[in-house]
Amino acid sequence: MDYTNLSYVLSSVLFILGIKKLSHPKTARNGNLLAFIAMFIAIIATLISYDQLDYKIIFIGIAIGAIIGSIFAVKVEMTQMPQMVAIFNGFGGAASALVAAAEYLDLSQPSTFTLTTIVLSIFIGTLTFTGSFIAFGKLQGFISGQPIVFSGNQLFNALIAIALVITGYFLIQSPYDLNYFYIIIGLSALLGITLTIPIGGADMPVVISLLNSYSGIAASATGFVLMNNGLIISGALVGASGIILTSIMCKGMNRSLANVIFGAMGLEQESSTSGNTKQVSVKSYSTEEAAMIFDAAEKVIVVPGYGLAVAQAQHAVREVAEFLENKGKKILYAIHPVAGRMPGHMNVLLAEANIPYEQLKDLDEINSEFEDCDVALVLGANDVVNPAARHDKSSPIFGMPILDVDKSRTVIINKRTMNAGFAGIQNELFGFDNSIMVFGDAKDMLQQLLKDLKDL
Repeated sequence: MDYTNLSYVLSSVLFILGIKKLSHPKTARNGNLLAFIAMFIAIIATLISYDQLDYKIIFIGIAIGAIIGSIFAVKVEMTQMPQMVAIFNGFGGAASALVAAAEYLDLSQPSTFTLTTIVLSIFIGTLTFTGSFIAFGKLQGFISGQPIVFSGNQLFNALIAIALVITGYFLIQSPYDLNYFYIIIGLSALLGITLTIPIGGADMPVVISLLNSYSGIAASATGFVLMNNGLIISGALVGASGIILTSIMCKGMNRSLANVIFGAMGLEQESSTSGNTKQVSVKSYSTEEAAMIFDAAEKVIVVPGYGLAVAQAQHAVREVAEFLENKGKKILYAIHPVAGRMPGHMNVLLAEANIPYEQLKDLDEINSEFEDCDVALVLGANDVVNPAARHDKSSPIFGMPILDVDKSRTVIINKRTMNAGFAGIQNELFGFDNSIMVFGDAKDMLQQLLKDLKDL
C-alpha cells in the first residue's frame, strides 16, 4: 500500500476543511490548526518516502525557520500584517524557484516535460519573489505608493515575456547550456519588478492576493518537477483560492484584473487635476461636540479604515460602541471589500477586539442602511467613502463601489491630517454639508469621546 500518497490525500482533505473554516471568525482558529496538521502530515510523509536524507541539515532548517516565524508572530503588529503576507508570498515563490533550480542542476537525463515544469517554476517563483518585495516596499513606504511608470512600460514588459518564452524554448532544446538558465532567472526577476512597480497603492490588496496565487502556482509547478502529489495539490489549492480572492477584490473595486495590472492607478488623476484641484472647506469639531451628536442619535454605523489599524483603535471603538449600545442605540460596522491594506484586514482587527461578527456588514448589506442612519463614524477610511467614484470620470476610482456614508444624516470623519488616501486623490466627502471632521489619532480621539459621552 502507498502510504505516502494516502498521507497526501489526508493532508489535502484537511487543507480544504481548514480553508473552509477560515471563512468565519468562530471557526478560523480550528481551520488554522487543521491546516497546520495537514502540513505536518505532508512533511513527515515526504521525509519518510526518501532514503539517505541528511536529517541534521533538515532539523537545523526547521529550527531556524521556527525561530524566525516565532519572532515574526510576536513582533509584527496587525497594521504590518499586509507587509508580512507580501514577504511570505515572496519567500514562497523563491523557495519554489530554488527547489526547481536545484533539480535542474542535478538532472542527468532531462525530459521535455521535466524541463518545461522547471522553467515554469523558476519563472513564476522568481517573478513572485521580486514582485512581492516591490509590493512590500510600497506598503512599508520604502517605495512610492504612486504608480512608477516610464514611456513604453507595457511594451517593455511584453518584450521581456517574449524573450522568456524564446529562452525557455532554447533551454529545453539545449538543457546543459547554463546561460539560458541564468537568463530566465534574470528576466523573471526583472519582469516581477516591472509588472508590480507601476501599480498604485490603492490596488495593493488585489496585488497581494494575486501574488499569493502566483506563489501557489509556483509550488504546484515545482510539485510536477519533483513528481510530488502533496506539493501539486497544496500548491493548486493556494493558487485557486488566490485567484478566487483576487476576482472578489476586483469585483469590489469594479475593475478588471487587466486594469489593475496595467492601469497604473492614480496616474490619470495626477495629470488630469494638476493645478486645478478644488479645495474643500471642512468643519472641524471637538470630541465634546461630537459626543452630543452621538447622544442624540439612534442608529450609528462605524466605517473602519487603515487609520483605525495604524492607531490600534479597535478596542477603543468597541468600548465606545458598547457604551452607546447600553444606552439603547443600534450599532453596525460597514466593511468595504478593499478596506485596509489586504483582504479581510478590517474583519481581523475587529474580531481581535471581540466585536460581534453579526454586526459586521459588507458593502451590499450595509449601503441600504445609511439612508436612515443618524451618524456614520468614518475612522481613517478615505477612498472607499469618496463620492467621486460615482460621478467623476477623471478620477482613478471612478466606478468603484463605495460605502454610501454621505447619505447619513451626519458623517463624523476622523483623520490625523487632511492628507489624501492611498489612491492619492482628494475626498470631496470632507466638504459636504452633513460632514464634520474630528482630527487626531483614532485611538486617542475615541478614548476622549468615550469620556465626553460619560460626562453628558
